[in-house]
Amino acid sequence: MKIVAQNKKAYHDYFILESYEAGIELKGTEIKSVRKGSANLKDSYVRIKNGEAFVVNMHIAPYEQGNMFNVDSRRERKLLLHKKEINKLSKAIMEQGLTLVPTKLYFGNGSKLKIEVSLVKGKKLYDKRNDLKEKAMQRDIDKAMKNRY
Repeated sequence: MKIVAQNKKAYHDYFILESYEAGIELKGTEIKSVRKGSANLKDSYVRIKNGEAFVVNMHIAPYEQGNMFNVDSRRERKLLLHKKEINKLSKAIMEQGLTLVPTKLYFGNGSKLKIEVSLVKGKKLYDKRNDLKEKAMQRDIDKAMKNRY
């Protein structure tokens, strides 16, 4: 599994409750640009409309040799999920007030591009501070253990 892009901000801003793997529908030269590593998940989210899931605001840079075959870099891209999964996610979003955020973009088995979509709940400011404090403590512990040996 080769990770192309990761949404680190999502791990900082949200509690990750569940994750789903989905395919993504690309057009033209977008796959070549993704293989080069020109994709960004920052500030992107998933919208469900008419029983279909779309990733919004995901940036894939235009392919340099693509000329007229390039498409808009921030267009909505359809996610390939099962109907049951889409209904379950839609229900969770409506009833519990959760959000759907893409967390990883990677190549799965058989060199197919996959996107990990997570059901998330927003963190409060004090939750973020606690996470930063725990991360700093863990870093200090690791540093002390490394110097010990």
